[in-house]
Amino acid sequence: MLSEIQGLLSWSVYGIPAFLFLITVVVFFHELGHFSVARLFNVRIDTFSIGFGRPIVSWKDAKGTQWKISWLPLGGFVKFFGDADGASTPDREAAARMSPEDRAVAFPFKPLWQRALIVVAGPLANFVLAIVILTGLFMFHGRPVMPPAQIVKVEPHSAADVAGLKPGDRVVGLDGDEIRTWDDMVQIVALSAGTRLPITVDRGGHRLTLFATPREVVDKDPFGNRVRVGKLGIQGTAIAHTLVRLGPIQAVGAAFGEIGDIVSVSFRARTQLFRGNTSQLAGPVGILKLSGQVAAVSFIALVHLIALLSVSIGLVNLFPIPLLDGGHLLYYACEGVLGRPLGERAQDVGFRLGLAVVAGIFLLATWNDLLNLF
Repeated sequence: MLSEIQGLLSWSVYGIPAFLFLITVVVFFHELGHFSVARLFNVRIDTFSIGFGRPIVSWKDAKGTQWKISWLPLGGFVKFFGDADGASTPDREAAARMSPEDRAVAFPFKPLWQRALIVVAGPLANFVLAIVILTGLFMFHGRPVMPPAQIVKVEPHSAADVAGLKPGDRVVGLDGDEIRTWDDMVQIVALSAGTRLPITVDRGGHRLTLFATPREVVDKDPFGNRVRVGKLGIQGTAIAHTLVRLGPIQAVGAAFGEIGDIVSVSFRARTQLFRGNTSQLAGPVGILKLSGQVAAVSFIALVHLIALLSVSIGLVNLFPIPLLDGGHLLYYACEGVLGRPLGERAQDVGFRLGLAVVAGIFLLATWNDLLNLF
C-alpha cells in the first residue's frame, strides 16, 4: 500500500496540472460550441462556467454573461436565459411571466431547429477540436507507422491455438472491421474478452475465417497500470514505431480516420459495458492518473490525449440520456414528431432517470478507478 501511495504522490506532480489543462481545454471548447451558436441566434446567455460549485474567479462581459472558473473541475455548462439551471431544464414559472421582449431572447422560445443546433454544437465542437489537433500533429510532428497484423507466434493451448490460427497468418478482418495494423487488432481483442469473434486471415494468399474467443487476463499497460483485457495468445513482429510527416490533405484524412477508429472502439467498449463488463470504464481518477503518466512522457503525448478525450466526451454527450445533449435532442425529436413539447411530467421523469443513470455511471467508473489504482 505504501508503494502505491508513493506512486500516487509522484505522478500527481504531473497529474494534477496535466488533468486541469486537459479537462479545461476539452470542456471549454464543448461549451464554446453551445455559446457561439446561441449568440448567433440571439439567445441571451446568463452563465458560461468551467467547473462546478463556488467560483474561483468570475466576471461579466458587455452582454451580461457571467464567465467563471469554479472549484470542481469535472465539467462545465452554459446557462441560457429561460432555463432553470446549467442542465437546460426549462424554468416554466419564469417563462410564464416573461414579456414579449424577454421571450425573443429566451432559449425555450426559440424555434425547434435553432435549439437543436445550439445543443448539437457542443459535441460538434469536440470533434472539430480533435480534427484540428490531430491534423496539426500529423503535419508537424508526424504520424506513427504501425506494423501489420502478422502473427509470428501462437501460444500453445491459447484461444488462438484452439481457433486454428498459425504463425505467418496476417489478420485482415476482425468482427466485421477491417484490420490494417497490429494495434487495430489489439484494441478490438482487448475489449472483447469472452466474446466469440470471427477472424479473417490471409494465409499464403488465401483468405479464411476462423472463430476465437479472447480470454480475460490481468495485464499491464505501457505505464505499468493493471488492466483487465482480452487476449488471444499471439505475438507479432516487433517493429519500432517511426513517424512520418503528412501533407495537409493527407493529415486531414488521417485525422478523420483516427476519429472514426476512436468512435468504433468507444461503441465496442459501450457494448461490453451493457454486457456487464466494466473493466474498460474509467472515471475522473483514472483520467487524472493517465494525464500525469502521459504528461511525464511528453507534452505532445498530452496534446494527443486531449484529442482522444475530446472525441470521447463529444460522443458520450450525444447518447440519448436526459441531462446530456443527446437527451435534449431526443426530446426535440419527440417535439418534432408530436408537434408539441413532451408533457411536463414526462420531461421531469426523464430528467430524474437521466440524473440517476449519469450518477450511477460516475460512481461505477470511480469505483473501477480505485480498484485499478490499488
